[in-house]
Amino acid sequence: METLAKLFGSETKVKIMRLFLFNPDHTFSTSDIADRVKASVGQVRKEVALLEKAGLVKPKNLNHGTQKKGYTVDSHFTYMAPLQNFLINVEPLQPKEIIKRIGKLGSIKLIVTSGVFIQEPESRVDMLIVGDHVKKSSLEHTVKTLESEIGKELRYAYFTTEDFQYRLSMCDKLTRDILDFPHKKILNKLGNI
Repeated sequence: METLAKLFGSETKVKIMRLFLFNPDHTFSTSDIADRVKASVGQVRKEVALLEKAGLVKPKNLNHGTQKKGYTVDSHFTYMAPLQNFLINVEPLQPKEIIKRIGKLGSIKLIVTSGVFIQEPESRVDMLIVGDHVKKSSLEHTVKTLESEIGKELRYAYFTTEDFQYRLSMCDKLTRDILDFPHKKILNKLGNI
């Protein structure tokens, strides 16, 4: 993210651009954008104004019958395809950074990335986490932070080690769908998985 922030002027701008590019059919209010990218409303207004001036986003009323303004991607933006290819296909977070953040949450045994992390939009989940002594609220907070940086809601699954081993032994469909299709094991303390 650091390199992209330097190229595009700010980390907030990169997060906002990713948010719009990953959700091209969605209209966001300024406060919704601020919440999703974890930035101040003032900062978001400034960056969105620049993106509007550049032609990437355009204003749009949020609801029929109201005058509340939001923003959406301008599908006629000249450089849409190259920008999408660049911002979506660049690895959103380095594996070391994911391990560092998730690893703090408990005794983490396995982290598998797929979906958005490896440009496989058809994957059932973006991340599988296996570990013990993980507080649900801490995991949700960490995932929300990752989402703000990536610009997309993450689909993830969390299992205790015992539950995951049981699911593997039963050939559980979700675990098989994750492990039998393209994925990366960025942390594996479980051995032969």
